[in-house]
Amino acid sequence: MKMIRCLVFLMLCGLGLPLSLWAAEIYVGPVSTTLKRDGSIDRPFGTLEDALRHARELRRLNDPSISEGINIWIRGGTYFPEQTIRLRPEDSGTPESPTRIRAIAGDKSVLSGGRQISGWTKLGKHRDIPSAVARHIYVADAPKVGGKRVNFRQLWVNDKKAIRAESHGDLELPRILNWNFDKQTAVLPNVFEGFKFVEGMEFFIHQWWAIAQLRVKDAVVHKDSIEVYFHQPESKIQSEHPWPKPWLSKESGNSAFRFVNALQFLDKPGEWFLDERDGKVYYYKRDDEDMRKAQVIFPYLETILQLEGTLEDPVSHIQIEGLSFAHAAWFRPNTHGHVALQAGMYFHEAYKLDKPGTPDKAKLENQAWVGRPASAVVLKNTSYVQFQRCTFSYLASTGFDFYAGNFQDRLVGNTFYDIGGNAVLMGKFSDDQFEAHLPYNPKDEREVTREVVVRNNLIHNTANEDWGAVGIGAGFVQGVDISHNDISDVAYSGISLGWGWTPTVNIMKNNTVMRNRITRYGKFMYDVAGIYTLSAQPGTKIRENEIDSIYVSPYAHIPDHWFYLYTDEGSAYMDVSNNWFPQNKILKNANGPGVIWENNGPEADKAAFNAGLEEPFRHLLSRKESVKKGYTFNQYVPFTKPVFVQVHDPQRSLSKEAFTAFANGQGLEEPQIYTWGDYMLLKTDDEHAKKMTGAMLANYPQLTITMFNDLFYTFDQQRCGTPEETKDVDFVILTAQLVEDKKKQKEYLQYHKNQFEEWPEVAAGFCKAGFQEVLLYRHGRQLLLYISFPKGKDFTEIDALTTEDNPRVIEWNRIMSAYQEGIEGTNNETWIFYKQ
Repeated sequence: MKMIRCLVFLMLCGLGLPLSLWAAEIYVGPVSTTLKRDGSIDRPFGTLEDALRHARELRRLNDPSISEGINIWIRGGTYFPEQTIRLRPEDSGTPESPTRIRAIAGDKSVLSGGRQISGWTKLGKHRDIPSAVARHIYVADAPKVGGKRVNFRQLWVNDKKAIRAESHGDLELPRILNWNFDKQTAVLPNVFEGFKFVEGMEFFIHQWWAIAQLRVKDAVVHKDSIEVYFHQPESKIQSEHPWPKPWLSKESGNSAFRFVNALQFLDKPGEWFLDERDGKVYYYKRDDEDMRKAQVIFPYLETILQLEGTLEDPVSHIQIEGLSFAHAAWFRPNTHGHVALQAGMYFHEAYKLDKPGTPDKAKLENQAWVGRPASAVVLKNTSYVQFQRCTFSYLASTGFDFYAGNFQDRLVGNTFYDIGGNAVLMGKFSDDQFEAHLPYNPKDEREVTREVVVRNNLIHNTANEDWGAVGIGAGFVQGVDISHNDISDVAYSGISLGWGWTPTVNIMKNNTVMRNRITRYGKFMYDVAGIYTLSAQPGTKIRENEIDSIYVSPYAHIPDHWFYLYTDEGSAYMDVSNNWFPQNKILKNANGPGVIWENNGPEADKAAFNAGLEEPFRHLLSRKESVKKGYTFNQYVPFTKPVFVQVHDPQRSLSKEAFTAFANGQGLEEPQIYTWGDYMLLKTDDEHAKKMTGAMLANYPQLTITMFNDLFYTFDQQRCGTPEETKDVDFVILTAQLVEDKKKQKEYLQYHKNQFEEWPEVAAGFCKAGFQEVLLYRHGRQLLLYISFPKGKDFTEIDALTTEDNPRVIEWNRIMSAYQEGIEGTNNETWIFYKQ
């Protein structure tokens, strides 16, 4: 016994843990023995479940050995539990006698939710695979568990994720042609050779800030297009939900897509396909792999470890350290598809209200009830639970989930990588029965995730399947501390804090997001930020974070809609101060009151923050991989001129009052709206114009929505030698269009490009008139002219000064008239004035 105590002491010293030498010691290990296992160092239990049962019995009997705790030591090796490992209230420790579950120092102890596939052989010939491809393919029998085949969705070969057979890679997705919302079908370009619909095929689509994965019911091939039909329930949800829906835009391109899970797409190294009908798994071998020796694992358990108590009796005082959790599955998309709202939360039901407005939000037009994706580790109704120095990797969906009812739990010094969805979720988002845009105020505060610490974790390569997931997502939480984490290579936002889209004060308050380092995010999805917030959160502090390096998304619905900080709808009563990022690119959208913004941007002193992992945890950074080939990062050049959103509504279906109300809902407090005939024009800034345009396109598809931010001609007072521009100005806005002749359109643009050199008299005329700015925009053929001048001046009078004693300007105007004509709705006019 004395020797065993000394051995334990040495192991504890190796871990750096101040544990008592008089705790009960239980061992788990893969050591083969013919003797009955009793959990001793010589006869360890074969599973963690058996060790937990033994520990439970020690507590039930109040065994004297547990007076200072229970230590469950797990030897190195990979363990494949038959079902989710569960810790219940009976497994709780106490402050004086915690239960500690730890890997032995230096050992890699893996709890895998997967199963292995063996027996790989070369394929040879196959009726549906070209011979040039078939010679690279290996095949194995599709695995069974409990006598039944498993329709798995992920595969890892030698700890490297394989790619489910797909029509296009991440950086080469084509764009849809259209979406028929009435028929609930997608219309695609026929960019395939010999496309053939097969059962089991799936459709992946990029839409704004989320993705959808839809099970294909049928695909009808026409000459140049394919019309795709989908299974229910996702077909109805996908076509009825208003946010975020398929993106259709001539300017930035329609939504990107690909097909997944068909043998016809198995044509690249690292791809695999499960043939359910024939009971085979096919794999296109990578050059450096030997399939006779390869470890091939598919995920089977959705949740590997679950700690779940009750509100009255939470699971408490459990410490887990040094374990690895790997190969967790997520099967719901197989049976329901996956149409996401945000942060990986998927729709059960969603639609647009015929008459907007709810008791909490007068202008709300969309309703949604959402579910929560599966997670490898789940904590529900827990307190004083700690996970330290663990690894979460090779996971289909969420890595770690503080589901609800968590109090003073800690997630410190862990590593997350190769995660299909969110790395970490915290607190309730919306219960299935609770509409997603309502403030959450439970009668029993114990339901809320409170005072939880998430600190010094490395999060890398997450949201690599559900591109709309995040690094750390926190819903309705209170007093949580998210600090000193290093987050990188995320498809969407780094940290998302809050839920509900409402300024109404709710259960959220006093949260801290501090000294995190967030880089290399927004890889695919925009409407994105390093730190993103929603809803009222009194006392919340977002301070001293370092944010940098936003990927250039190849499919962004609005290419410039990326931010370092983004306080979205309802964000209120929070302090957002002293955060560093290289350029002043933020968005405050429809915020509530009480948001403090101070000293954010390049001027903040990031050297003083010590952001990211603290010194004892920086060795975790070795897990980070370099930027992959083909990816680049954004450089922001601020657009400071006005931007305009035009609505053409010949049916007069949208009133100016309704347009104003809609703009209010998008965060424009006093929208400047101008009208002429069937046209309305909103004057705003670049970011709000882009958001407004997207919102209008989604909500008013019957209208023609045009954004004017293509500025091809600029005059300002600096050309007049004036020291500075007049600040107090009036302005006029005019519009016309270019003639249809493409050659003349190019000539017109060239004239304006060379005007200052070849026609300097025009600028001289503008100076004489006192024009402060002359800005000329275009969208297609339509032109928009903005002219500002000192306040109080009469435009007609000063405009006449441009041609006074200036025949060259008269000649310029004559030449230009040959290139211009009136827009739709004009009679003999060319340029018409918008009026407020």
